[in-house]
Amino acid sequence: MELGSVLHFLQDKTILITGATGFLAKILLEKILRVQPNVKKLYLLLRASDAKSASHRFHNEIIGKDLFKCLKEKLGANFTTFLSEKLTLVPGDISLEDLGLEDSILKEEIHNQIDVIVNLAANTNFDERYDISLGLNTFGIKYIINFAKKCNKLKVLVHVSTAYVCGEGEGLILEKPYHLGHSLNGVNGLDVDIEEKVVRDKLCELQQLGATEDEIKMAMKNLGISRAKLYGWPNTYVFTKAMGEMLVGQLKGNLSVVIIRPAIVTSTFKEPFPGWSEGVRTIDSLAVAYGKGKLTCFLGDLNAIVDVIPADMVVNSILVAIVAHANHPNNDAIYHVGSSIRRPLMYSDLQEFGFRHFKAKPYINKDGKPVKVGKVTVFSNMDSFSRFMFIRYLLMLKGLEIANTALCQYFKGTYLDLKRKIQIVMRLVDLYKPYLFFKGVFDDMNTEKLRMAARQGGVETDLFYFDPKVIKWDDYFLNIHLPGVVKYILK
Repeated sequence: MELGSVLHFLQDKTILITGATGFLAKILLEKILRVQPNVKKLYLLLRASDAKSASHRFHNEIIGKDLFKCLKEKLGANFTTFLSEKLTLVPGDISLEDLGLEDSILKEEIHNQIDVIVNLAANTNFDERYDISLGLNTFGIKYIINFAKKCNKLKVLVHVSTAYVCGEGEGLILEKPYHLGHSLNGVNGLDVDIEEKVVRDKLCELQQLGATEDEIKMAMKNLGISRAKLYGWPNTYVFTKAMGEMLVGQLKGNLSVVIIRPAIVTSTFKEPFPGWSEGVRTIDSLAVAYGKGKLTCFLGDLNAIVDVIPADMVVNSILVAIVAHANHPNNDAIYHVGSSIRRPLMYSDLQEFGFRHFKAKPYINKDGKPVKVGKVTVFSNMDSFSRFMFIRYLLMLKGLEIANTALCQYFKGTYLDLKRKIQIVMRLVDLYKPYLFFKGVFDDMNTEKLRMAARQGGVETDLFYFDPKVIKWDDYFLNIHLPGVVKYILK
């Protein structure tokens, strides 16, 4: 594997980034513009119906974020001019043929100019409608690859997936490809075209029955979960991402394609500044609930490893992989980007960091009073959690049901509200349980080879760092990540 300067490679290159409003996409965009202002052009594909709505999304969801404050300070009065020279907004949709590009002139321009494509478009909702998730995470890959084959100068396509395409894997999880027809539980017959037909038939059936939009939405969510579990995946998100990877292997032909599989992505470690995040992401929801005093119990194995990796390290791995694989097709260019092998972190560490942070810097509630936090009750298995739910809530629900019968539905509103909340909790538990008891670690031998090649091959490793060994988790969570999360929720 031969590498050279990443800055030199990026100079005069033209890059297409899909899913441009996403978390990682914004960090990638900012990084390229800040470190290599001589990049030729960046095309940003945004899900939009026309140029006006694409521009609106760009200004509200991308460039208006404080992520770009360092770039604004660096360029000063030239910031807007610089962006207009370097960026072209592309309204489209990767779940459509030709990425939904209706402007034939723009389409031809991209086909003739693009050197690199980075596909970051995805729906990351575990509980998404199956038709939406399948269209974006699976068939979107088909349309991306078909589009890439028409790009005359294309050197490499990077597809960003997730490490959790492994489902509920245990032990050492290898950087290996998934193939069409392969399932995690040995069930035969997995076929993306059949999945598309299942969706189509179900939607047709629901429409014939006169189902409401809410009924169709829930039916599509349930369909995704049931199809995923049929073949051994725990949720719709990782199932559709795994099928997307299968299509990469089937369709790529002679293209140089790299698959990046990040673990749980957290706030920036160092660049453009420490602690930038957006939204309350995965494990952050637990931290926020705990800091607000709303998390009194936790379901999970405190001794399990939770694989997290800062977002800027993921972006740096993408950029180094681009240089490594430009014009060098490789059948197994798959990289796990995580920390479970080289800098393992356990749920018990997260519990301690949360306690230390919010005890020293308590969250201030709406009344202006600090919220006191304590140790939470931990349920280390589903049996103990189920007993808790039965004693604490289900007995109360049964009591309300009996009272309603005796008192002419006097407590009907209270009963229905409690029943709905219990159903939501149990659905969330079902969705997240595989990760709270996850027993795997992600092998990163390919990624380590990439790091070694970068150190030996002239890559600016001070700028394009992605080795989790440099992270001190207590410092990162107490001084960078948790303060960043709190800052976001206080906006």
